[in-house]
Amino acid sequence: MATAESTNPTALSAPVARAAAAPSIQVAAPSRREFLYYIWGASIALLLGQASAGLIWFAFPRFKEGEFGGAFAFNPEELPGVGAAPTSVPAGRFHVTQTSEGLRALYGVCTHLGCLPKWVPTNGRFECPCHGSKFQLSGTWIEGPAPRNLDIFIATVTYADGTTVETPAEGGAIPLDADREITSIQIDTGARIIGDLHP
Repeated sequence: MATAESTNPTALSAPVARAAAAPSIQVAAPSRREFLYYIWGASIALLLGQASAGLIWFAFPRFKEGEFGGAFAFNPEELPGVGAAPTSVPAGRFHVTQTSEGLRALYGVCTHLGCLPKWVPTNGRFECPCHGSKFQLSGTWIEGPAPRNLDIFIATVTYADGTTVETPAEGGAIPLDADREITSIQIDTGARIIGDLHP
C-alpha cells in the first residue's frame, strides 16, 4: 500500500527545486602567468617606492643648527688669541684657530685616512695619532702621509656695525679687525673647502 508521502508529487520535487535554485559560485585559482604578473607588479611598485623615498631623503637634508652638517654659532669670547692653542668644538668636529693671517675653522679630521688629529701643546701643532701626520696651527701640512693641508669650514664673522667677513672661496684665513667688536661668528660645517695639496 502506498503512503501519502510517496503519492504526493510536490513532496518529492521540493528538495530538488531548492537545490537547483541555489547559485553555483566557483572561484578559479589564478594561472601561473597571472600569478607572475602580480608578483612582478608588486616588486616594481615596491622598488619605485623605495627609490622615491631615498631620493626625497637625500634631496632635502635636515641639518639643524648646532649639529654637524649645519651651522654653529661660535662665541666670540672663546676666540683664541693669535698663536694660542685652538678652541676645539667636538660637536662640530672643528677647531677654531687664529694666526697672524686671521681666523680659520679647521675640519678636525686628518686628510690621510680620517683619524682625528689632536693639538699637542708641547709641540705647538696638530698631530694625528694613527699614522703621524703633523699640521701647523694654520692647518698647513708639516710631515707624514697626509696628502694635503687640513680642510677648512666656511666661517662668517659679523662686526657690531653690521658688516660681515667670510672665509675666502679659495680657503685661507679671515683677517680680523682688532679695532672693531665682533658680535657673532657663524661656522657652516656643511660648506667645506678642501685643503691644498702639499708639494
